[in-house]
Amino acid sequence: MNFPRRLFLKRGGIALAALGAGSAWDPGFLARAVLAAEAEHSPVAKKVLVCVFQRGAADGLSMVVPHADPFYYKHRQEIAIARPARITGPENALDLDGYFGLHPALDAFLPLYQAGELAVVHACGSPSASRSHFDMQDFMESGVADDKGVQGGWLNRAIVEKPGRHGKPSPFRAVSMTPVLPRSLQGDAEALAVRDLATFGVRGSGGPAGVAAGFEGMYESAVGDVLHGAGKDSFEAISMLKKADPTKYAPAHGAEYPPGGFGRSMMQAAQLIKADLGLEIACVEMDGWDTHANQGGAGGQLAGRLHDFSRTIAAFRTDLGDRMNDVLVLTMSEFGRAARQNGNRGTDHGHATAFFALGGPVRGGKVLGEWPTLAPEKLFEERDLAVTTDFRDVFAEVCLRHLGLAPDALGKVFPNYRVDAAKFRDVLKA
Repeated sequence: MNFPRRLFLKRGGIALAALGAGSAWDPGFLARAVLAAEAEHSPVAKKVLVCVFQRGAADGLSMVVPHADPFYYKHRQEIAIARPARITGPENALDLDGYFGLHPALDAFLPLYQAGELAVVHACGSPSASRSHFDMQDFMESGVADDKGVQGGWLNRAIVEKPGRHGKPSPFRAVSMTPVLPRSLQGDAEALAVRDLATFGVRGSGGPAGVAAGFEGMYESAVGDVLHGAGKDSFEAISMLKKADPTKYAPAHGAEYPPGGFGRSMMQAAQLIKADLGLEIACVEMDGWDTHANQGGAGGQLAGRLHDFSRTIAAFRTDLGDRMNDVLVLTMSEFGRAARQNGNRGTDHGHATAFFALGGPVRGGKVLGEWPTLAPEKLFEERDLAVTTDFRDVFAEVCLRHLGLAPDALGKVFPNYRVDAAKFRDVLKA
């Protein structure tokens, strides 16, 4: 095998494939694994950012219900969430502050909000008027609006600008729990795409010894071809994963993750954090938010997604315990849904939505942002909740106050955008 080193420099992403997937043993996989192994295991990163992307445009008006806005009920006669009741029932919004309430399926979030660990940024999104899922996800992950010329993602640029530590960074500094690297982590800094820890080529002591030995032999051969003799020393990065053996992991403090892909990804993100592999940024995705038909109100299609969404994130918080003091979970979606329901008892593509922030660094117990109201004359293009908080102001605050970037670095992370701290919503404690 012949792997010119120039092919593996500044690739911006290292995808570790799974055993039994057919392509797992291709030369590209082995070479990328070798490249990951070049990095030395650095000191444990204390601050961790977990970005959760709700792909498909999550309905912020159902997630965080403006029950005191009279136009909400005029726009959504059949799918509106009922106002909070003195005796809370399964159909009623869970009151937060007298104006907003959580969807009843988000009940796992209520105690976190009341404890000051969870905050909401409402009417948040992109100033772009596009209603294309592809374009708006691309813009949000690139950290721009209506600019397809920007290369790489905002998280990757944040990694580049983040103050360095002694020694080389851990190969697990930035990890996406997905089959392929998302746009947000593409760029000059190395990042890993890890679909499932349980299907890595190297397992812990509980894995089949023959399989692991065979992989190590093939890996060592690839090392010899690419790095000309680094041998077993370069196997260190892969063997680090043995500390996070998914076959033996048990969530702590009685945490129970819902079954399914999102629950598994969040559990494994928690596992990586607790394994002290130097994780600083993790990306997790949950799809199924494109509710054009039969969206439902307090029950139904959307409620089912919200149920798993909130219980998974609440389980993650329980699992990490005191380690949440240094962990920030930030949720986002490319845009929201239209203010008015459509003829199929669903909602069409909209504009602004609601973001959630959870963790020790969060100034929680608040619904943050400027509410534009749902009055017809205040709607964006006469149909959508207007954006009053640019998503880049939320991301920039996270970069500055959680990831520790210098103020003058923010212009590099968010090109062609003037970051102004006066527009921050104070999601995080100063």
